Amino acid sequence: MSLPRRALVASAAALAAALVLAGCGSGATGAAAELAPARGSTAPDGTVVNLSPNQDRVTTPKVDAIAALVPEEIRKKGTLTVVDSIGTTPPLDFYANDDRTVIGVEPDIATLIGGVLGLRVEFNPVSWENIFVGLDSGKYDVGLSNITVTEARKEKYDFATYRLDVLGFEARKGSGLKVAGAADLAGRSVGVATGTNQEKLLVAWSEENVRAGRKPIDIKYFQGTDYYLALSSGRIEVYTGPNPSLAFHAVQTGETEVVGTYSGGGADVIGKIAATTKKDNGLVKALGAAIDEAIRNGTYGQVLKRWGLDGEAVRSSETNPPGLPKPKP
Repeated sequence: MSLPRRALVASAAALAAALVLAGCGSGATGAAAELAPARGSTAPDGTVVNLSPNQDRVTTPKVDAIAALVPEEIRKKGTLTVVDSIGTTPPLDFYANDDRTVIGVEPDIATLIGGVLGLRVEFNPVSWENIFVGLDSGKYDVGLSNITVTEARKEKYDFATYRLDVLGFEARKGSGLKVAGAADLAGRSVGVATGTNQEKLLVAWSEENVRAGRKPIDIKYFQGTDYYLALSSGRIEVYTGPNPSLAFHAVQTGETEVVGTYSGGGADVIGKIAATTKKDNGLVKALGAAIDEAIRNGTYGQVLKRWGLDGEAVRSSETNPPGLPKPKP
């Protein structure tokens, strides 16, 4: 999913109230809202979410034994180059109200990892496809951008998990739709961002519907914020994407609602979001150990709570767990 900076800044002003109302595992963007940028936003309970570039992020100290696991080349430069896709949305990673600084749960997790490893974190926002181009070339050390573990990706990358992957289905409020599986979307127009795991899920569900004698899903592709207009105007009936972003949008606008959730790993695998690094470059063990340390010392929980994602917490980091299966031939 790709959103322009101006839209992300506009949507961020309503973040605090949305997080409080949406509860666990919530979040999505209100990029169409015409809201002025603000230094912060106050929720009904008085909680202030910092939307400025001065984030005062949760931090954690270096652990020498874990830092020693970092490959020598990275240790020597003293910097962990993190690549993220600014195409994801609040509360995942988005721009602060200076229209430059990347904030959200993903940068906060990266900061914790860097702290444990004793490395300065350098953020590199790029388009989704360029995350993997940069990892392949060695330009970036690790990707933290709502990346789901898949069996296909495991052939080229190593993964250290840090969040559950939950997809959501958003529809106009009062539509009466409930989405739990393929049959619920048979014959319906459904929007999705191309090149994502939710696209793969929709394609698989559409094929399942055809095999069962049902109508295929009418899949519509979006790369920007146009899907909001399409949803509100009725050009599509449902949009699917990361549940945090959709829930945030639904709460902010009050015009839509999340009508179902599904594991990003599919029916047979629990979807996992992971720190992603080039396969066999020696970094994944350090990443996993750093995430486990943040979980152990409580800073990980503080970060998820800060962004309303408590419901997507993992108990420990897994290295290269079972991922989203490859499409069947």
